[in-house]
Order: sequence, then C-alpha cells, then structure tokens
Amino acid sequence: MDLIYQIKAFILGIVEGLTEFLPISSTGHLIIAGDLLNFDGPEVNTFSIAIQAGAIFAVCWFYRVKLWNILTHLFKSGKERQLAINIVVAFLPAAVLGVIFADMIERLLFNAVTVATALVVGGLIIFWIENLHVKRSYAPRVRTMDDMTIKDAFLVGCMQCIAMIPGTSRSGSTIIGGLVLGLSRKAATEFSFFLAIPTIFGATVYSLGKTFLRVSNEHSFVWTSDMTWGFSIGFVVSFISALIVVKWLLRYVSSNDFKPFGWYRIIFGVVILGTHFSGLVQW
Repeated sequence: MDLIYQIKAFILGIVEGLTEFLPISSTGHLIIAGDLLNFDGPEVNTFSIAIQAGAIFAVCWFYRVKLWNILTHLFKSGKERQLAINIVVAFLPAAVLGVIFADMIERLLFNAVTVATALVVGGLIIFWIENLHVKRSYAPRVRTMDDMTIKDAFLVGCMQCIAMIPGTSRSGSTIIGGLVLGLSRKAATEFSFFLAIPTIFGATVYSLGKTFLRVSNEHSFVWTSDMTWGFSIGFVVSFISALIVVKWLLRYVSSNDFKPFGWYRIIFGVVILGTHFSGLVQW
C-alpha cells in the first residue's frame, strides 16, 4: 500500500468536506491543495467526484427525515411538493449552462491564479452585501425555505451559475444571493444545502460519464488497490467532515454574519497571488 497516496487522499477528503458548504469554494481549495500535494494522474477527476459524493451523502443523512417527507409527499399538494419544485427550478440554470460551458471553463479557468482572484473578489462582495444587509431595518421577506416562491428559487439558481468560476463558491453564491433576495440567513443556508444535492449529484454523473468515455477510448487507466483504498478514505473523511460543517454552520448563521469568511477569502487569495507573482511557489 502506498501510504503517501492514502495520506493525500485523507487530506483532500478533509478539504472537500470542510469547504463544500462554506462560502469559501471547495473547488478552489481542491485545486490549490492538489497542486501543493502534487496529486495528479488520470484518476484525479474521478477521485474529486468520489469525495464530493461523500459531502452530498452527509447532507442527505443530516436531512434524511425531511427528504423522506418530500419523497412521500411529491404527489400531494403542500409545502413538501413546493420545496421539491423549487429545488428543481433552482437546479436547472446551472444544469443547462454547466453542460454547455463546463469543458471550456475547466480548460481555461482551473488554475491557481483564477481561484485566488475569485477568492478575493468574492470576499469583497461578502463584505459589501453584509454591510447592505445590516442597514436593512426590516425583517427578512422569506423566513424559512418553505416560504420561498418559484421566482425566489429560480433567482437563487441563477446566482449558483456564478460558481462555475472556480474560487467563487457554490454555497457562497447561493447563500449571499439569497440574502440579497430577502431570504433569512437560515433559509438561504438550508436551501443552499438542498440545492447542492441535485447540483453536485448531476455534476458527479456528468463528470463520471466523461471520465469513463475518455478512459475507454485511451485505454490508459489502470485501477489499483491503492486507488480503492484512497477513494474509500477520501469518501469517508469527506462525509464525516461535511456532516460536522453542516451542523456547525446552521448554528453559526443563527447569530453571526459571513464577514469572517470574507476575511479568510481575501487573505488566502492575496497569499496565493503574492507567492505566485513573486515566484516563491509555482502554482
């Protein structure tokens, strides 16, 4: 067994789980961490899919009762069916644009400089939106995600499309976008969690299909026992760390804003840009 490979898988699983649902960009952190760990090879894309699946399973497990209620009430009029409709509506913009532009974005923007720039810009936007949010003298228009309209869902889904740029953050764009639209912090955060399920699941299926097609055409991919262990470790670690983050974030948003994440994004982005342009690190 390649112990170094398993350690890298463990670290990347933690990175994915901790960052997937925080407004700091899991994709951006995986790109940076992968560069630092020199984690490359034909299996990298498939590994990323595996650990993203771990994070999504964490959300499904945390909300298992609510998800079951939605499934059992799909054909009955009520808040469960409306929530299911809203999730589908919010998912569609990213699904359509993702199929059209995913390859181009991955080819042109999946690099450390793009990630760092998006981190800094996103951090500044968080500060701007939070300052506007504080100036509001009225209660949020939408207190829970069950109160959202189809229009609210569609607009949040459009916000999610911004996260196709690595370093932007899917959760950040949907949560902060939700605040702009008048959602409460809890409503925006929970809807972001639920929207992640079809979004990341869809991206997983799409990426997995592309990977298998490429591998079958090139005949250059050989599955090893190290990959089996590495993928399993990454999946489990991602699941556990994501579950911890989901529970923590719901408590956090009840009485705190997102400015600390803005500071983190700006500082981290500046460090990456500084080390890149100074030549200290070859990203």
